[in-house]
Amino acid sequence: MRRTCLATVLVLLLAGCSSDQLYASGRNAQRNTCMKQADAAARDRCMQDAGMSHDVYRKEADGARK
Repeated sequence: MRRTCLATVLVLLLAGCSSDQLYASGRNAQRNTCMKQADAAARDRCMQDAGMSHDVYRKEADGARK
């Protein structure tokens, strides 16, 4: 699974995708991982994290760097 995700990211990078597209691809992979969790509460938390928009992510990341 990890190699597949890595290969997907590398292909997208080589194709010249934007950071938004790469972010969306990573979030889709995270959603797939979330759905495999047996515990409903953990799955819901994981899906909530996977639903974060790229803009919100950037703001949080920029805030953490400061």
